[in-house]
Amino acid sequence: MKRNAGILADQAIGELFDSGRLISRMALDHDQIQPASLDLRLGARALRVRASFMPGRNHTVADKLDRLTLHEIDLSHGAVLETGCVYIVPLMESLDLPDDLSASTNPKSSTGRLDIFTRVMTDHAQEFDKIPAGYKGQLYLEISPRTFPIIVRQGSRLSQIRFRIGEAMLSDSELLDLHHKETLVASDTPNVSHGGIALSIDLKGSGPDGLIGYRGKHHTAVIDVDKKAAHDLLDFWEPLYSRGRNELILDPDEFYILVSREAVHVPPLYAAEMTPYDPLVGEFRVHYAGFFDPGFGHAAAGGSGSRAVLEVRSHEVPYILEDGQIVGRLVYEHMLTRPQGLYGTGLGSNYQAQGLKLSKHFRLT
Repeated sequence: MKRNAGILADQAIGELFDSGRLISRMALDHDQIQPASLDLRLGARALRVRASFMPGRNHTVADKLDRLTLHEIDLSHGAVLETGCVYIVPLMESLDLPDDLSASTNPKSSTGRLDIFTRVMTDHAQEFDKIPAGYKGQLYLEISPRTFPIIVRQGSRLSQIRFRIGEAMLSDSELLDLHHKETLVASDTPNVSHGGIALSIDLKGSGPDGLIGYRGKHHTAVIDVDKKAAHDLLDFWEPLYSRGRNELILDPDEFYILVSREAVHVPPLYAAEMTPYDPLVGEFRVHYAGFFDPGFGHAAAGGSGSRAVLEVRSHEVPYILEDGQIVGRLVYEHMLTRPQGLYGTGLGSNYQAQGLKLSKHFRLT
């Protein structure tokens, strides 16, 4: 069944390319289209800029780059992006959207788990990561590695884009009804408000030592964003254990990988997104990379028991997290149609059926 409002599925994203609404300088990668999103690829050059900026209604990104660029970096054979610096990269993909089609963007899961801060910009934009209906023009990615220096190259995929027609988000009553039918989060007492269903933090831990998460180390080697299992986990991360306390003090400006207490389920006719920060639950930011595709945690797609891995950073002051504390909310949207492929079903999905898990770049020795 096709709805009048909702998120475009994989086959419809492919049709955007066929119709010239999505334009790319190179042929698509075979796995670039996901069930409800498209991975965006870096172009051939990065521009180191003095500071992050917003183009604003009266300017293009190029207008601001003329004034703020410090130097240009060739990405055709790979280059290092340093922590604490801001880079702007024109993406391979550009848009010619019809008047009824808008889009939003988000870091990929692996990008968030590496603490790489990314945001997509358009010409004349007044908000990051939101692309208005009818937009025609280039896409740009702002990149700022926060914890680890990284190697990227032309074609690296750090961000993703979703397309939607109309208002697709479920109301509180619709969300509760869907939860009772499909069990969206493994909770007997779901907390639903402001269009989102709550997730809480697991600080009891797993295994004999009570592993609860990881804290990023400083002054590490570089991480190649395109290489799987290429780096020793302990060279980059400090494991954290509960020691029976079931709490964790977040230090300001430190980066943590933690996990939700509840398993998450996204049925095939829906897509979900985690709200990145809610000041009502504490002075910290949770989950940089917020897209959950149709089929995440879906038993038929091999995802039974999939939990949400959380990228956490405290703001300004130390903050105590306790086991079971609400740390964020998932909002759900209707799909226009059911995707041809679901997350985890032969799509190279790295995080189906996950518990506490670092990004695909690390290996245990």
